[in-house]
Amino acid sequence: MTHLLKKGLAACLLMLWLPLQAGEGMWLPLLLGLLNESEMQSMGLKIKAEDIYSVNASSLKDAVVKFGNGCTGEIVSDEGLLLTNHHCGFGQIQQHSSVERDYLTQGYWALSRDQELTNPGLTVTFIVWIEDVTQQVLEGVTADMTEEVRGGIIRKNSNLVMNKATEGTHYKAEVKPFYYGNAYYMFVTEIFRDVRLVGAPPMALGNFGGDTDNWVWPRHTADFSVFRVYTGPDGKPADYSPDNIPLKPRHFFPVSLRGVKEGDFTMVYGFPARTQEYLTSYAVAQVLTLQDPLRIDIRARRLEIIQREMKQQDAVRIMYASKEKSISNAYKKWQGEVRGLTRDQAVAKKQALEAEFARRLETRPAWMDAYGGLDASFKTTYASLAEVLPAIEVFNEGGYQIELVQWASRVARAANAWEGAATPAEKEKILSSLREQAQGFYKDFYLPLDQQMMAAMLRVYQVYLPADQQPDIMQVITTTHQGNLDAYAAQVCRGTNLASLEKFEALLADFSVEKLRQDPAVQLMSSLFDHYYLSAPVYEKLTARIEQLQRVWMQGQLEVLAEKRYYPDANFTLRVAYGQMEGMAPSDAVSYQAYTTLDGVMEKYKPGDAEFDVPARLIELYQRRDYGRYGQNGEMRVAFIASNHTSGGNSGSPVINGEGHLIGINFDRNWEGTMSDINYDIRQCRNISVDIRYVLFIIDKVAGAGYLLEEMKLVE
Repeated sequence: MTHLLKKGLAACLLMLWLPLQAGEGMWLPLLLGLLNESEMQSMGLKIKAEDIYSVNASSLKDAVVKFGNGCTGEIVSDEGLLLTNHHCGFGQIQQHSSVERDYLTQGYWALSRDQELTNPGLTVTFIVWIEDVTQQVLEGVTADMTEEVRGGIIRKNSNLVMNKATEGTHYKAEVKPFYYGNAYYMFVTEIFRDVRLVGAPPMALGNFGGDTDNWVWPRHTADFSVFRVYTGPDGKPADYSPDNIPLKPRHFFPVSLRGVKEGDFTMVYGFPARTQEYLTSYAVAQVLTLQDPLRIDIRARRLEIIQREMKQQDAVRIMYASKEKSISNAYKKWQGEVRGLTRDQAVAKKQALEAEFARRLETRPAWMDAYGGLDASFKTTYASLAEVLPAIEVFNEGGYQIELVQWASRVARAANAWEGAATPAEKEKILSSLREQAQGFYKDFYLPLDQQMMAAMLRVYQVYLPADQQPDIMQVITTTHQGNLDAYAAQVCRGTNLASLEKFEALLADFSVEKLRQDPAVQLMSSLFDHYYLSAPVYEKLTARIEQLQRVWMQGQLEVLAEKRYYPDANFTLRVAYGQMEGMAPSDAVSYQAYTTLDGVMEKYKPGDAEFDVPARLIELYQRRDYGRYGQNGEMRVAFIASNHTSGGNSGSPVINGEGHLIGINFDRNWEGTMSDINYDIRQCRNISVDIRYVLFIIDKVAGAGYLLEEMKLVE
């Protein structure tokens, strides 16, 4: 009876294990012809896989770029004009802003090429070609090797492959593992270093809805900004120079004015950052019950302080705008992830798959020998990880987020180098570098805010760790301040030479390593780091063990559950996701249509509200229904959703129709759909894009920068 009951339960759970769904997956573009082309064409793709990715001919890949270190962008003219999200260009807009020139609030538009603003350090990266190098990278690797030996061989082989591919060129190359190290692909890239800000809408449009609407559908945000890529006179990457010329791309996207309707094919081409679709039930349960809740709580404490101070002073608002946006983005994302994973019974789905895997192992002794011990190993390893994870997360999300702690760690590393420098010239070079770094740090640092953050983040250690597992500094605070964290933070901020640019420059003028070591901020930093390094080796050992087990688990799925198509997890490499424009019904009696309009903007409009105000010019155009050629049937569409599988890093990605034309810019996911990094379900998961016609409408009719559209190829 017991055996039959177990079999019945397994069969019931297996119903939760859904096969790969249309719209699921982030696919390598060079494999589309082999794996996806026929399905994509059945869904409405009109072009061929070779038109999407080609090494020898111009293709869509040549208009897709990695924007900076965390987003995607697309080229839309033969003069290097680039579109991405407003939140992707936010850091650059903020850096150019001040109380006197508040481009965040007012927006910015260059009315000529010489008004385009330079952005030191910003790059865009094109993919030249992608190559399967699994055989070369794994040459000499055997199953009985230690992880250390295996890793050494892989690194050596990867370097040989990359050096051979780029020898005699200005290209760069990177070899990335796929399927947890069961395959390797090389990405050869061309990186451009002169990228200039052309235009950005005001926050009232580019961030309409603010934190309230973030990760939410319906959405009404004009989340875009405009840049231009420049090259040297020879057409190759170059540092900024007034002699540089606009990029002549291999391909740029035609921009569609035709719009998109329910059921139309859509494709997202970009650089998704990280997914973990093949985790075990133990991993998903740990994310759901331990890791995400802890992170959410700590970020809530940080946001409360930052947002309160930002409301008090415009200068602080500008200083912390980018930081606040980054913190709040993941904070709300993790809440949606928990909600989605819970609602979709993600742990049960994983358990069902694991039960089916175990059942099949019993049919072949060789499979049992290779994979039979995996489940027990995962279980014990994740149990051990749960014991050290709080200390790691409290440091990463809490202690290290005290800005004085971050700055003290940078200064201390430089001081160690200064102490070991052989000559006075070398010592002065180190101090000179610190002076330069200090200009950037103190520009966006507000001591009263960080003092509050210090007390709050030290309190997090008390909340999540037993007294005997807290940093030594906590006992010092108990002894010297009777445990009063606010009083301790005030004393540190009064006494540290890192409190302001003036005090720091005075420290450098008469620099002493011993004096630095006595600094209260440095002593706090040292205590928090010492505490972190007690847990870090154990954490790293356990995560390395999990990585090894995941490689075997992935290999097992490919072999034992071979009837399924497996797309590789995202790792910030170029991918294609495809689906259809379609609404959703995420829960009982709740359903959404697939697009929003300017009517919805005006329904949310609240004069003077930081999140829901709009410019007077937009109101004027709306009242006249003056949408030009960008409207459709008397309405101005703003955003739309589709069943494309996206992730962080896809922000700014081009959304493309079946003909290869640009129809939108991807910028978000629905709240429950944020679970798609771990568990994609077409019933809940949607990507959110700004309609390209709304982008054009704002550039032309609202901003008065219609000259930019003259560069584009508009498809009526």
